[in-house]
Amino acid sequence: MLNAHQVSLSFQGAYLFENLSFRIGKGERIGLIGKNGAGKSTLLKIISGQLSPDTGVVALDKGITIGFLRQDLEFEKGRTVREEANLAFKEILELESRLTAINIELTERTDYESEAYTELLDQLSEVQTAFTMKGGYQYQGSTERVLKGLGFKQTDFDKLTETFSGGWRMRVELAKLLLQNNDILLLDEPTNHLDMDSIIWLESYLQNYVGAVVVVSHDRLFLDHITNRTIEILLGHMYDFAKPYSQYMALREIQREQQLARQKNQEKEIAHTEKLIEKFRAKASKATMAQSLIKKLDRMDRVEVEVDDNRAMSLSFPASINPGKVVIEAEQISKSYGSLKVLSSIDMLVARQDKIAFVGQNGQGKSTLAKILVGDLDFEGRMALGHNVQIGYFAQNQSDYLDGSLTVLETMINAANETNRSKVRDILGAFLFRGEAVDKYVRVLSGGERNRLALAKLLLQPFNVLVMDEPTNHLDMVSKGVLKSALRNFEGTLILVSHDRDFLMGLTTSVHEFKDQKVKIHLGGIESYLEQRQMEQLRELELKQPAAATKLSKENKLSYESQKLKKSLLNKLSKVERDIADLEAQIKSADVALETDYDKTVSDVAFFDRYQTFKSDLQLKMTKWENIQEELDGLGGQENV
Repeated sequence: MLNAHQVSLSFQGAYLFENLSFRIGKGERIGLIGKNGAGKSTLLKIISGQLSPDTGVVALDKGITIGFLRQDLEFEKGRTVREEANLAFKEILELESRLTAINIELTERTDYESEAYTELLDQLSEVQTAFTMKGGYQYQGSTERVLKGLGFKQTDFDKLTETFSGGWRMRVELAKLLLQNNDILLLDEPTNHLDMDSIIWLESYLQNYVGAVVVVSHDRLFLDHITNRTIEILLGHMYDFAKPYSQYMALREIQREQQLARQKNQEKEIAHTEKLIEKFRAKASKATMAQSLIKKLDRMDRVEVEVDDNRAMSLSFPASINPGKVVIEAEQISKSYGSLKVLSSIDMLVARQDKIAFVGQNGQGKSTLAKILVGDLDFEGRMALGHNVQIGYFAQNQSDYLDGSLTVLETMINAANETNRSKVRDILGAFLFRGEAVDKYVRVLSGGERNRLALAKLLLQPFNVLVMDEPTNHLDMVSKGVLKSALRNFEGTLILVSHDRDFLMGLTTSVHEFKDQKVKIHLGGIESYLEQRQMEQLRELELKQPAAATKLSKENKLSYESQKLKKSLLNKLSKVERDIADLEAQIKSADVALETDYDKTVSDVAFFDRYQTFKSDLQLKMTKWENIQEELDGLGGQENV
């Protein structure tokens, strides 16, 4: 579907990548990986046609369409969530508008016998057929299913997009792209703003996606679940294997070890040959042999070991001063946003050197409580900080607070004080901002580079309590590891909000689970918590499934009460399906009447009212069917009971 040949791009005279060649075929699921700043997002822009390479070409087969989810989005104000998502169906919306206009004109005209009226009926039939063929009666249901899958509630659909945060607007854009059914789907960090429930839904959706998918992500589990091919950009070069991420990394390591072994053997052979040359060169009788050996060395193809990018930021979080034994004491903390109550009567005691993980679904109040603890939000209740407590805070969207008009160096100098201003360049160097990199404007930095800069800026303030909300967003695998190591060695108090199970492993000593406005405390690390909850992955926390009161049998049989409920739901589902079939038959009959007997049809003044009622009822029945199906899914689907 797409062929890229010898693609190169440079910035300020230095190549970001050079002579990359690859093709994308139907059904491929490609994970595009590499360190922050390697050029992954830039390559997606080139593939999508938004950016032209310095050299090389990108060729598309005829008729191929590309959808691109970028990290930087711009939304037009004034549209609801539903309206924005429905823009995926541009052609259907145009047909729907024409149908409405024709129907209005038909009701207003009385020249039933005229040629113009007959032509109008012909137009109605033509547009109606096209509308049906394009899925005009299904698109609203499709939109709602995708929006719900990405975490929106039915009550959110008619709210304006500008009333949502950037992360939720990103979900609307993702919904729109998924609904477009493009031949090639380019996704740049799609999981950064999703909770685990939505991530799991997206994985399932992408696994069944008909077209090709290219995804940039630093979520190892997500890549392993959806990809069948990995492309890595490393120091300007490309490595391409038909394997998901973890298998790719294992193969790359094996390949590198084999190359090192071959290189070592070759070096031994070369050293031995050079000794023979030196030995034979001094003897006239052996001069011919020496020349032969020299030519052999010249002709030898030297084994090259693929270079690796071993650059990594150097990070440590020194605790400022020793605080009192009690760091934070909170009582009866409650928080509402308008009529929406997020936290209700929360009590919390944080002691010196506690390591706490906040886990739970999006919207359950994790970030809200984090902001309350650092003094960024008003609340009901009482909270007090202990003696000598100094809090450092890394917000989920910390990098958004950086001024794009400043350079990296200016950003740090502005945040520094007299005591640490002289250390700014050393700190930047530790975060891989060296040489000319400190003169880059913030606006041109990648998401990972902005996160690194935000972390560097954090070190300019003293703290002994560190609150971090999703700090791994946009960070590459190596940087995640460095950050984890630094947090493991942090001697102060740590509160982490994260959905990343691998990142949390070994970091925390207690888990605070947020659910239904309350916080439940689990002593022990994330591993112990998962064992208690009988979950293999933290992702399963997000599945909204109630914990079983007793262990299920090996056959996983439903309880008697569940069986009764399931049987009732199946009966309701069958009835709704019969109603849907009846309504679809009535709509089809009406369509046929419009096509075959115009005069008789339009002479019935109530025809179009009935027709519209059929369509409205069908939409309501479809919604009811989805709701019942969701309840059934929660009980284990439609197996026989």
